[in-house]
Amino acid sequence: MSADRPDWADAGAFRVAPGVYRVPLPLPMDGLRAVNVYVIEDEDGLVMIDGGWALEQSRSQLSAALGSLGYRLGDIRRFLVTHLHRDHYTQAIALRRDVGAHVSLGVGEKPAIDLLLTDDPLRRFEPQIVALRASGADALIERLRRADMVEGPIEDWEPPDDWLERGAQIALRGRTLLAIPTPGHTQGHVVFADPEAGLLFAGDHVLPHITPSIGFEPIPAPLPLGDYMDSLRVVLELPDLRLLPAHGPVTDSAHDRVKELLDHHDDRLARCLAAVASGATTAQEVATVLGWTRRQRRLDSLDDFNQMLAVVETHAHLQLLASMGRLHARSGYGPTIYTPSATSPQS
Repeated sequence: MSADRPDWADAGAFRVAPGVYRVPLPLPMDGLRAVNVYVIEDEDGLVMIDGGWALEQSRSQLSAALGSLGYRLGDIRRFLVTHLHRDHYTQAIALRRDVGAHVSLGVGEKPAIDLLLTDDPLRRFEPQIVALRASGADALIERLRRADMVEGPIEDWEPPDDWLERGAQIALRGRTLLAIPTPGHTQGHVVFADPEAGLLFAGDHVLPHITPSIGFEPIPAPLPLGDYMDSLRVVLELPDLRLLPAHGPVTDSAHDRVKELLDHHDDRLARCLAAVASGATTAQEVATVLGWTRRQRRLDSLDDFNQMLAVVETHAHLQLLASMGRLHARSGYGPTIYTPSATSPQS
């Protein structure tokens, strides 16, 4: 990245609208280098959209960014969290313990939070294990188990102070945020719209350069991809707002990106259908045929965690195709077997 074009993940506080700042915070992973949290100036302190991951480096970077604006961590009075994933939720919980900030989360996340508080951390990934087994990915399951994949220590997880219901309105100084349920990435994901200011705090629902994972949550929905695509259409029903995403730069049109995402998933559905027509029978086999990331990498070139996301997402695409009658799914012992439907076009 050249000096005159700073990277979106660079540390700092960046004004995106009057009284609103974007603050990128670091993530300990190669692909998603940072998560954007947003600072909103209010009458009696700061309101944050998302909190970041509960890491010392993240906390220090947030403190420095607020300091550049003349604030301290203690000035945060409320977190509005888009969804339960640890890079959005856990630092809000950690800072609540220290500064007393109020934490709000969409009510659709309540069953997942309850599960995350279980004493058995292995249960938290059982839905992904079930999906991988149904996908014919037993070898990947064994590698993940050997890696002791765990969703952070239990002390990172607590219930919020309140659950945001559908249609909730959050009145702040000079603005009212609308909490809009957008299930898909997780069942309880919400976006926060500020129509008067023309802003959409989109969390992971609409991202400018990548597509969010589908089905990676403690309690997945029966058809998470169908939910996600329906939720994208919900955004199209709003005015075309400026897109303030959790990962990537701010862009001017949420609608433009939503249309691209819908086209992308339509294309993936078509490619999944073609793969089955060519002889692939399980989600693992279909995922092996598809290209991954913007560079169209092979599945086996991804690390095990991202292979899991890819196979689970392929599983979600095939489930949706079967629900539409475009594929036939046969479940029983072992993986789900997909075959072309007699009524489905083979192209």
